[in-house]
Amino acid sequence: MSGGSGRREGPGRLRLIEVSATLEVLVPPRVRALYFWALQTDFGDGRGIWGGGHAGLQWNARYPDGTAVNWGGYASAEAGGAVLPGSESTLTGFPDDPNTLAYPWLPGRAYRLRVSRSPATPGAWRAEITDVDSAETSVIRDLWSPFHPPSPGREEDGYLVRPIVWSEVFADCDASSVTVRWSDLTALDETGAEIPVEAVRVNYQPARAGGCPNTSVQVDDTGGILQVTSTPRLVEQGTLLRRRAGER
Repeated sequence: MSGGSGRREGPGRLRLIEVSATLEVLVPPRVRALYFWALQTDFGDGRGIWGGGHAGLQWNARYPDGTAVNWGGYASAEAGGAVLPGSESTLTGFPDDPNTLAYPWLPGRAYRLRVSRSPATPGAWRAEITDVDSAETSVIRDLWSPFHPPSPGREEDGYLVRPIVWSEVFADCDASSVTVRWSDLTALDETGAEIPVEAVRVNYQPARAGGCPNTSVQVDDTGGILQVTSTPRLVEQGTLLRRRAGER
């Protein structure tokens, strides 16, 4: 398994109400192994961090044409560590996996992932996906906190912290190279103001945990963040990548 992620730099205690990013699978997988590309964020309230969730596209042989979307997460260890419950989705899936759902994404096409407060349930977080070309938005589902419904003393709305984007790959390290592009990274604070995302911090899964040494991250000519497998590593662990002018 290999992974690379771009972390948005910012104050550690910054409280956000929305995070979003645009994802394109530029060079798709050619093997049946699972690939997962996601926007991840932790969830908090007045008492601290109670969990986290990841919204993104999957290359998953279990689904029609191998294409799926996922919005799932886990409670923190202090909150029990269980898989977070959530609402049913209008997208189709399997009863044993409510987090992963069929979604007909296409290589080379841009999809906008957005995590924000649910308009339906206090304390819940909603993920949606928008096909940028058609402007069609699909609600994936809502994720509930382990304290659903909210108990007295907890902030019902809560906030988001520590957003990252990542690639999780279960293919062999020598499988054909795959490239995804992240762009238009956006975060809104509690006032609704947009937080500039000027750089990302590179992080690779270590070899001792199963990570491949031949994954890399780079900034393209438009300021997009490329995550590439089966390629020489050109950017080292911990590098702060500055995004280029003209790209949000």
